[in-house]
Amino acid sequence: MAPADDLLRGRPPTSHERMTGLPWDASYHNGPAPWDIGRPQPAIVRVASQGGFAGAVLDAGCGTGENALHVASLGVAVLGVDVAETALEIARAKADDRGIEVEFAGADALRLARLGRSFETVLDCGLFHSFDRDERPGYVASLASVTGHDATLYVLCFSDVGPETGPHPVSRDELRGAFNASSGWDVAAVEPDRIQSRYHRDGAPAWFATIKRT
Repeated sequence: MAPADDLLRGRPPTSHERMTGLPWDASYHNGPAPWDIGRPQPAIVRVASQGGFAGAVLDAGCGTGENALHVASLGVAVLGVDVAETALEIARAKADDRGIEVEFAGADALRLARLGRSFETVLDCGLFHSFDRDERPGYVASLASVTGHDATLYVLCFSDVGPETGPHPVSRDELRGAFNASSGWDVAAVEPDRIQSRYHRDGAPAWFATIKRT
């Protein structure tokens, strides 16, 4: 795999960064980010307990690593990637403290082919909904570039259904539309779920999608 500097070289700001005027890394400078709950998301724990993570696993937008660490603790090979170096430093420290074998690297989710690797399972926990409609086709293509036939992608994202949804709600149709047959994907299921955050007592409404590479 190329050095992190190479993987992130020339990365343009995402729509979220343009909107806030801050890089993603700034989210981790003054205490935990809103989505950093200090434990894996319950939906990810559930899928892991059912054997849903197999082969080489990519956690796209891993943050401080709680989901990647949980999956890796089960003996699965996991690479967590993010553009926020502060988050990655925290994730690596957690792995060392807990004695868990897992990789963390700086990488642009819109240019995953630069990793030079292929994965059987990909996790997107809270990343898809941060991209605007113009960015989503590029992100979907980026995921396709590191997965082969019959790979599985899990997406946990804010839903537009129900009260107290997150700041970037996504409709079921938007999710299905992004991962369509013409882009090399098949949405097997989209189910209501919850995303836990530091600002939602019982979690925010979410979709949990299981998507297959065709």
